[in-house]
Amino acid sequence: MPKRPLLIALAVLLLDRITKWAIAQTIPLEDAVNIVPGFFRLTHLENTGAAFSLFAESTSPFRTALLIAFSVAALAVVSFLLWKDRGVFHSGTLALSLILGGAVGNLWDRLVDGKVTDFLDFYIDAHHWPPFNVADSAIVVGALLLLLRMFRKEHRPQRAD
Repeated sequence: MPKRPLLIALAVLLLDRITKWAIAQTIPLEDAVNIVPGFFRLTHLENTGAAFSLFAESTSPFRTALLIAFSVAALAVVSFLLWKDRGVFHSGTLALSLILGGAVGNLWDRLVDGKVTDFLDFYIDAHHWPPFNVADSAIVVGALLLLLRMFRKEHRPQRAD
């Protein structure tokens, strides 16, 4: 795999690890710090489910194993796609690199703790977006970039490093 996608994925992973560590060190579990009152706060939550707390309420003994298996399968597909396109760098490569870094970040948490630390908490009055983290953000941005790429034709990709 070329250097640029690996560096992007590594940057996402490092930012994810550092921010989760900082939150765990400074904000007690289940507590929050208002940053923009009525809109954004930093929280310290542990999510046993998937992105945006999907399946967090599941009592299945296989939940964590299935989430890990899904993450490993997704990593294999993303890695294959990056390897297949290793000679060029374009928005699709950037998107897959973001997804790779985010998936590794959340997989790391699941393998070590069986849960993922979430801390970015946006809300307006009673309307509340589920808390998330840097890895989730990278995965969503990567997926959106892939969707945008599908809707437009990209010309002349750059050669990868």
